[in-house]
Amino acid sequence: MLDWEQEQLDRMVSNIFGYHALQIGLPQLDALRENRMSCRALVLDGASAASAPYVVPGAASGTTINGGRIDTSAAPSLHAPAGRSTVWCDHLDLPFEAQSVDLIVMPHTLEFTSDPHRLLREAERVLMPEGQLVIVGFNSLSLWGARQSAGKLTGRPFLPARQDLIAFTRLKDWIKLLGFELERGRFGCYRPPLSTDKWLGRYGFMEAAGDRWWAIFGAVYMVTAIKRVRGMRLVGSLKVKKPVLAPSLKAAATTPSPTRNKDS
Repeated sequence: MLDWEQEQLDRMVSNIFGYHALQIGLPQLDALRENRMSCRALVLDGASAASAPYVVPGAASGTTINGGRIDTSAAPSLHAPAGRSTVWCDHLDLPFEAQSVDLIVMPHTLEFTSDPHRLLREAERVLMPEGQLVIVGFNSLSLWGARQSAGKLTGRPFLPARQDLIAFTRLKDWIKLLGFELERGRFGCYRPPLSTDKWLGRYGFMEAAGDRWWAIFGAVYMVTAIKRVRGMRLVGSLKVKKPVLAPSLKAAATTPSPTRNKDS
């Protein structure tokens, strides 16, 4: 799944231009690897630190955060990408000015936040007009989503998500309400949720078949949306036209009909 997402992200962000780009969450993916903007940053919060070990900014070598606690015994296994800055903050209160970012990538970020609507509003606030938003998420309308629903009933969820999985149709309505225009979407990972490489290999034919016959039922979706802002267009000075007076109504003049001579 990570290989498929990395390949799709490299393809999507390579032709998006601007000055500032953000990746919010999931440092296991280098979503901005193929992007050529001069200022690229990775935005992480406490939930991101609990999911995998990260280098603590300003800490001594070998100090990592694992499970929300400082662990000095484990060697750091994840590092910020070269030429990239790391910003630690609350995802629901991004420390960026309004309309200051050209690209935001959110790989599975909505599924790990306590308020997905507020996170989308924050992304809309900091994006510039015509800025682009890329969202990666698990599709609830898939075989993986069905196993996740069954696993939650038994107390053993299959996918690591704090919130319920967000269907593609539902996400599309959310971003449209915020003024985004959906540019394109992509689905992938059609194999059943199996745990062994042997059985995953046997169902490899489902990738090509699913992409052709039941595309919207892929386990993972990737959406690209553009922020549209309605503006004003200067048309020059306004010329005041004199109102045309409506013609007044006058009674039609009646001419008396000539009287006939009784003798005639």
